[in-house]
Amino acid sequence: MEATEATPEAAQPNGSDAARAARVLGRPFDINGLTLRNRIAMAPMTREFSPDGVPGADVAEYYARRAAGGVGLIVTEGTYVDHASAGSSHRVPHFYGEAALAGWQRVAEAVHAAGGAIVPQLWHVGATRDEGQGPVPSAPPAGPSGLGLDGAAKGHAMTGADIDAVIGAFADSAAAAERTGFDGVELHGAHGYLIDQFLWGTTNRRTDGYGGDLASRTRFAREIVEAVRAAVSPGFPVIFRLSQWKANAFDAKLAADPAELESLLAPLAAAGVDAFHASTRRYWLPEFEGSDLNLAGWAKKLTGKATLSVGSVGLDKEFVGPQGWAKETASTGIGLLLDRMEREEFDVIAVGRALIADAQWADKAVTGRLAEAEPFDAKLLGELR
Repeated sequence: MEATEATPEAAQPNGSDAARAARVLGRPFDINGLTLRNRIAMAPMTREFSPDGVPGADVAEYYARRAAGGVGLIVTEGTYVDHASAGSSHRVPHFYGEAALAGWQRVAEAVHAAGGAIVPQLWHVGATRDEGQGPVPSAPPAGPSGLGLDGAAKGHAMTGADIDAVIGAFADSAAAAERTGFDGVELHGAHGYLIDQFLWGTTNRRTDGYGGDLASRTRFAREIVEAVRAAVSPGFPVIFRLSQWKANAFDAKLAADPAELESLLAPLAAAGVDAFHASTRRYWLPEFEGSDLNLAGWAKKLTGKATLSVGSVGLDKEFVGPQGWAKETASTGIGLLLDRMEREEFDVIAVGRALIADAQWADKAVTGRLAEAEPFDAKLLGELR
């Protein structure tokens, strides 16, 4: 199916049906003992408002406003784990160190006070990082094979010791999340960052146990999940974010068909993933020929695990990447979304740009007031509001 920029939502006559929206989106949902008050999540979006990696009061207020506005689960912006090559910006928050963790504890407390649940997204950017960037400028970019997303040489291929250090860093940050009062964690395995670089054949050319066929390329991700699972309580939810597309390649594919997707997801589910967050740019598009299921729908069907879907929800323009956000959008209805959620294709819908534009979007969606929602404009990225 050919992708189009405009969403099909405007054609849905039930998009503003308040009773239907309340019934479908307002249902609680459980992820490994964590009960969400509804089916709406805030998608992770890098905001770079944490100088020296420490989230301040403005970050706490930003997330708390979304919780107060009705979001059931907040997935934070990506947060760097404690590895020298993990990050590319001084203004992206860390999830390690006394000052950053104290800041994050205040964020979690503010979100809980507003009635929401919150998980941090744990992140290592891998070989997307350029020389001289980030909290440790002297650290080289690191990836599975010393290759960038274009397949050209970049940085260095990670050694066994490097791999062990990164796995340990993810586990340490997950333990810190539980210790500081968060409700679970999300592991960023999407969009061409480090975990995804191991999953993708373009960037993983290793000939040891961490490379080869797709099932073998899942080893790094699986070992991170296992280490995180061992570092936290059995009832602490672990979410894994995945995508087919990469930051520089919207048509990239990890899996060409359901069988390949199952070979990727099954080891992660067995290792302890409680939910898969399947990132697509347009949630309504089918993932494979012969079925109208999207990526989240297939993840649920193949693993039986809970799934979150995402992709241009409530807006008339798709996400076009970090270097080219659509400048302006208009709000749309959610009739097609409600159709899919009524038939249980996926369990939770994550919302991104629409929640940057309007902290009350979730409440407006559940109560059938999306006609009142503020449209997204790229100028909003210049502040936390």
